[in-house]
Amino acid sequence: MQPSAAIPAMTSSRPTYAERFRCIGSACEDTCCQGWSVPVDRAAWDKYQSLPESPLRVLIAASLVPAGADAVTGCKATGAAANPAVIATIRMNGENQCPLLSEDHLCRIQSEVGESFLSYTCATYPRIVASIDGVVETSMALSCPEAARIVLLTPDLLSPAPNPHHRAQAGHNLQQDDSSQPWFLAIREVALAVVRNRAYPLWQRMFLLGVFCRRLDSIAKGELQRSVPLFLDDFEAAVASGALRASMETLPVDRKAQLDVVLRLAGLMLHKSNVRPRFVECIQAFTAGIGNGPGATLDSLGAHYAFAHDRCYAPFFSQHPHILENYLANIILRRQFPFGKEGMRAGVVVEMTREFAMLAAQFALMRGLLIGVAGHHGPAFSTAHVVHTVQAASKHFDHHPEFLQLAYALLVESRMVDARGLAILLRSAEAGAGGDAARPAAPEISAPGREGERSVWVPAPAPPRPLLPQGASLPE
Repeated sequence: MQPSAAIPAMTSSRPTYAERFRCIGSACEDTCCQGWSVPVDRAAWDKYQSLPESPLRVLIAASLVPAGADAVTGCKATGAAANPAVIATIRMNGENQCPLLSEDHLCRIQSEVGESFLSYTCATYPRIVASIDGVVETSMALSCPEAARIVLLTPDLLSPAPNPHHRAQAGHNLQQDDSSQPWFLAIREVALAVVRNRAYPLWQRMFLLGVFCRRLDSIAKGELQRSVPLFLDDFEAAVASGALRASMETLPVDRKAQLDVVLRLAGLMLHKSNVRPRFVECIQAFTAGIGNGPGATLDSLGAHYAFAHDRCYAPFFSQHPHILENYLANIILRRQFPFGKEGMRAGVVVEMTREFAMLAAQFALMRGLLIGVAGHHGPAFSTAHVVHTVQAASKHFDHHPEFLQLAYALLVESRMVDARGLAILLRSAEAGAGGDAARPAAPEISAPGREGERSVWVPAPAPPRPLLPQGASLPE
C-alpha cells in the first residue's frame, strides 16, 4: 500500500477532545484525591478565607500546609525552592487521601460551596492547558481513568482546524528571539501526520519521527543548510514516496535487548514513589505475561515476550490502531513536542533529538507493559485492560519530575540513544530474532545498576505515603 498524502500545510490538528471530559465522581475506579501533593493557589486561598464559619471552613484550615512545608508532616521543606504561585498544599490524612473527600468519594468543597472554590489544579485536572501564540490548547493527563478512556478509545481524536502559520513564514534559523515560535505548529503538524500515517507500521513511524528530529537539530546547529519550510516539504515527500521503507526494514532486531531496557525503565521509580495497588496489578499481569518465574532467564523472558507480542498484542492493536496513535498524539500535544516545554521559551536551545528519545522511552515502556499484559490475558485482552495499564502506569511515572530525565540517562547508559539503539528499542519483528547468550534473570525490576540486578520483581503495596516525593506536582 502506498503511503497516504501529507496533511495540507494550511491545516493544523488542534486538540478539542478535552472538552468532552466530565468527572465521573464516585464511579471512578481510581480517585484523583489520593496520593497527590495538591497545591493551593492564591485565588483559592483567598476564597477559603472568605468562607463563613462552618465545619467545612474548620476542616480546610486544619488541612492547609503553608507553601514550602512538607504536605504530610507540615515541616519546612529543604532543597528545591517553593513554586511562587503556590500558597499552600493540602495535608493528606492517614489513608493518604484528601481530608476533604466525602464518604461518597466526592469533594466537599465542590458539593458544599461550588466548583468556583476549587484550586486551579483541582478544577483543571486532568486537563493540561498550554497557550501557543495566544491560542489555548488542552491535552489530558492519562493518570485519570476517564481521561485515558477518552484519549485512547476515540477513533478520530484530532480534528483539522485552520492554521494561521503558513510555512512561508518560517525562516532558516531555529534559534530566534521571538518566543511565539512561528514555525512550531507546522513542525508539530508533520510530527502528528507521521504518527497517524498507517501506511507504515507504528515502529517505522516512530523511527521516521527520530530522523525528522535529528535533521531539524542539524538545521538549528547550522550543519544542514536548509530552510525549515523546504525541509518540511522534502520530508513529507520522502514519507509519501516510501523511499525510506527499504532501509528501515534492514534495521537490526534484538528482542532481548529491547525487553532488557523495558524492564529497567519499568523499575526506575520503584524506590522514588509509592507503589499503588493498581500499578501492582499492572506489573503482576506484565510479569506473568512474559513468563517470569523461578529460573527465568533473559532468553526465556524474551521468548515469552515475543510470543505475547506476536500472538496477543499485535492482533489486538491491528484491530484498534488508533489507541497507540492517540497515546503518542496526546504526549506530543502535552509535551509541546518536538521542542519541549523548555524549548518553547525565548532564548532556550531546542534539543529535538533529546525530546524524541524521551518520547521513544515512554512509548517503549508502555508498549512493553501492554505486550506483557496482553500475553497474560490472551484472547480475553480488551480495551479495559489497555485503559487500566496505561492509566496505572501513567499515574506511577508521568507526574514524577525526574522520570523523563532518568529515562534518558538510562538510554544513554544502555547505548540506546543513537539512531541504531533507538531502532533496536522501537523495532517490531517476528519472534526469535536476536541472540545473546542466556543470562539469568535477577529477582527484581530495578533501576540501572550492576550486571545481574535487572530483572522482574512484583512489588507488594507499600504502606500509605505520598505518591510523589517532595518537589513533585499534579499535573505536569
